[in-house]
Amino acid sequence: MNVPRLGVNIDHIATLRNARGVGYPCPIKGAKICQQAGADGITLHLREDRRHIKDTDVYAIKQAISIPMNLEMAVTDEMLAIACDVRPDWVCLVPEKREEVTTEGGLDIINNEKLPNFIKTLQSSGIKVSLFVDPDTAQIDKAAALGADAIELHTGAYAEAWLACDDEPLVNEQVKNELMRIQKAVAHAKKFNLLTNAGHGLTLDNVAFIAQIDGIHELNIGHAIIADAVFVGLDEAVRCMRQVFLDKVALLDG
Repeated sequence: MNVPRLGVNIDHIATLRNARGVGYPCPIKGAKICQQAGADGITLHLREDRRHIKDTDVYAIKQAISIPMNLEMAVTDEMLAIACDVRPDWVCLVPEKREEVTTEGGLDIINNEKLPNFIKTLQSSGIKVSLFVDPDTAQIDKAAALGADAIELHTGAYAEAWLACDDEPLVNEQVKNELMRIQKAVAHAKKFNLLTNAGHGLTLDNVAFIAQIDGIHELNIGHAIIADAVFVGLDEAVRCMRQVFLDKVALLDG
């Protein structure tokens, strides 16, 4: 089995910085530490309200790292212009609501008329496009029809079920159902040769069972790594997450 790539989302370094309106902690420095610690990519979400990552962060991080940059953004003309100017390696198109605490689900790509031209414009600028979707076969079918380069499966329902259960997670029916749903979505995406990533709410405790799914290309993880970094440091937090991937895949291969 292949070990999934690890994309580290650094949004919440910027959240800490913005809490006091100062220049630290620096997301650019954080991105460099993650790269040195073994991250395969850096993910950042430039939200319309700029609640964490700022425009200057996007430009600076693109210049500061040598691993792929994945820019998460909403399907808006403003974000399209920024992406085409910055030219990240990847753009992941996500839903966005001003009042939400964090992304609440996948993008409904079936009913979004802007997507065809939006995707073509990004791809014509040399940017690969991923669509953040729920693990739903109809959404995956549409992603393939739109010519997306990849999908990223929203793992939030799985993560929430894990946190909510009182018994052993892997005997909990809701956890098992959500895990099976993700497994079926990955298998379905394989039929279209769609690169399949996943993320949202993944932690050291629950990530192993997602990492072991054959066909997962990359896992994008942010909040849990930044939270762990409070106690062990950012370098160690990235290395620990990577080790979970390695240990689980090695166990399966053995």
